[in-house]
Amino acid sequence: MSKTSKIAIVTGAGSGIGRASALALLADGWSVALAGRREDALAETVAAAGVNSSKVLAVATDVTDAASVGALFQSVKEKFGRLDFLFNNAGGGSPPDPFEDISLETWQRVVNVNLTGPFLCSQEAFRIMKDQRPQGGRIVNNGSISAHVPRPYSAPYTSTKHAITGLTKATSLDGRAYDICVGQIDIGNAATPMTQRMQTGVLQPDGTTRVEATMDVQAVADAIVYMANLPLNANVHTMTVMASKMPYVGRG
Repeated sequence: MSKTSKIAIVTGAGSGIGRASALALLADGWSVALAGRREDALAETVAAAGVNSSKVLAVATDVTDAASVGALFQSVKEKFGRLDFLFNNAGGGSPPDPFEDISLETWQRVVNVNLTGPFLCSQEAFRIMKDQRPQGGRIVNNGSISAHVPRPYSAPYTSTKHAITGLTKATSLDGRAYDICVGQIDIGNAATPMTQRMQTGVLQPDGTTRVEATMDVQAVADAIVYMANLPLNANVHTMTVMASKMPYVGRG
């Protein structure tokens, strides 16, 4: 299959890592469906891409809602006919509250976005990828550095990102028979609106607050393009892309 015929979905495509990754895929010749909660933010991504409308599709999507996710994938199937790549990027955190003060509402909101969302999107991707010809495709989950080590007061976010690793492994195994490859990208301190607080200081395990190094988000986008373009007989199961001077190795 030629590169120009490959079809991708990027969730959380209205800003940050999702926008950068969607733009990089479009620049690489992919057709891309942009999913996100805000239509205006998706429209900004489309405008930034500057590509023909036949190459891009923006669909307002709530990844926590099965019907909304189903409508997204149906729209992609109707417009493009197949699906080759899904980047499960949409996610969010919660305020850094002491563990005993975290509300059930906060816990469930983070679980719904960060874990149930990728579960629902991966299910829909599996259904398309199993039935299409040629069969197969690739899914990459946004795991985060927090899939390995926590920050203080981050139980909901850290728990869901650890769970993403389990989802990645399980779907990687279940997808083998259908040439569905599943991998995970663990990102540390990419410079986006979500990481602006790094410039003013972040709470450390020893109780101090320190400014942390960040990296250009384009480094993540380039990694996504690399993973997306691999042949289906090869897979990056886990990739860590991080600011080289951030406190990850030796954290704590």
